[in-house]
Amino acid sequence: MASAKGAQFTSSLLFEKAFVDGKWVTAKSGKTFEVCNPSTGDVLGTVPDMDATDTRQAIEVAFKAFQQWRETTAKERCVILRRWSDLCVENKGELARLLVTEMGKPLQDAQGEVGYGTGFMEWFGEEARRAYGDIVPSPFKNKRILIMKQPIGVCGMITPWNFPNAMITRKACAAIAAGCTVVLKPAEDTPYSALALCKLAEQAGLPPGVLNVVTSSRSNAAAVGKELCENPIVKKISFTGSTNVGKILLQQSASTVKKVSLELGGNAPFIVFDSADVEAAVTGAMACKFRCSGQTCVCANRFLVQEGIYDRFVKRLAEVMNADLRIGDGMDPATTQGPLINKAAVEKVDGLVKDAVTKGAKVVLGGQIDAKGDNFYQPTLLTDITGGMRCFQEEIFGPVAACVKFKTEEEAVAIANATQYGLAGYFFSRDIGQIWRVAEKLEYGLVGANEGLMSTPEAPFGGWKESGLGREGGKYGLDEYLEVKYVCMGGI
Repeated sequence: MASAKGAQFTSSLLFEKAFVDGKWVTAKSGKTFEVCNPSTGDVLGTVPDMDATDTRQAIEVAFKAFQQWRETTAKERCVILRRWSDLCVENKGELARLLVTEMGKPLQDAQGEVGYGTGFMEWFGEEARRAYGDIVPSPFKNKRILIMKQPIGVCGMITPWNFPNAMITRKACAAIAAGCTVVLKPAEDTPYSALALCKLAEQAGLPPGVLNVVTSSRSNAAAVGKELCENPIVKKISFTGSTNVGKILLQQSASTVKKVSLELGGNAPFIVFDSADVEAAVTGAMACKFRCSGQTCVCANRFLVQEGIYDRFVKRLAEVMNADLRIGDGMDPATTQGPLINKAAVEKVDGLVKDAVTKGAKVVLGGQIDAKGDNFYQPTLLTDITGGMRCFQEEIFGPVAACVKFKTEEEAVAIANATQYGLAGYFFSRDIGQIWRVAEKLEYGLVGANEGLMSTPEAPFGGWKESGLGREGGKYGLDEYLEVKYVCMGGI
């Protein structure tokens, strides 16, 4: 347990060691790295800077634990996940405060994330008992066709900083429920939420070696990822992050033909048709765009607004942004917009805005780094966006709404689909025929029709095209960690 250095933050769930084989451990090299509060810049503490050797040892531990964990019943796994869930509920305030301090999002958002993350424990604990196989009618009188599902084995996981609680539970709880064991590397910016979950898992009765967390700095991240992907003991890789890194991990995993789940970048369209309810569309836009200060992979990136409603939508969105968005430290109850994760993130967003302005975009609101601090960027509304601007082509990952005018439904769908990404898309319309047509034509794994927030443990989450492979959440999420076996029983 640690206390923050210079930040006056203490927590019974803040740990400065990695978690392997049910023990709190250091890196073999003895090296550590600092974790900072993105809002204040204060150092919260340090964690081990682990490398490929440390990761290899964790994989071997997980493989040994798998031999016993795979033999547990679905009910036994369900009970442990339920206890883990209950402990997270009991400690939700502490988990949320810890999350705010290392990641920066407002406390209310952090509380919502902890609830969301806990939901995966509940969901997959219950789904473990529904990993049904099949008896298939046989064309042969003396043979029976039996289909069973079995845990795939040791699973390597790499999780992002923007949802340091829920992205872990969405992956790890599915694997654990299926009977697999886990070696997980959390983002270097937000390791403490992962380690806090380990402590509560231990208290819930999860056996040593089933969940292992290795921490590493950016300098060791590539080596850790390579070990997870190329080690033949690991049978499954699950990664959430950038498309570029996902492609590298996919290439590395090919060496051992691993099963891979990738949840990668997006370039989400948010389409507002003339038939839309403007107030509902603006409400959806606010929830979709500015959650987590725009730092989610499913945030609206390109606002496509039909010409008949364009001016009214932009005017109303500007009014609501100006009235409802407040920049500040996440612990302040009035804050709705926390900091971006680090200086590099701010520089990227500022660069996208400046590129757009240089090429003719107009700034309706914001457009600058905020006086609150180096990591704060003003909620920004841009109009007159064109296809040649970087903010139209790239994932913004910040609080910038970029608006494009279109004429016809066909044009909107064509613009929306003209990207290599296919994670999330949104549209608002009150025309039922149009709703069906557009929902079917959008080339995205998640589509919100008159809805800006879609994520829930009960539904599958994942992208098309270069936005990823596989699904997390829902009944499909458990299948990612199960192998299908066909048994032909003869001599009947």
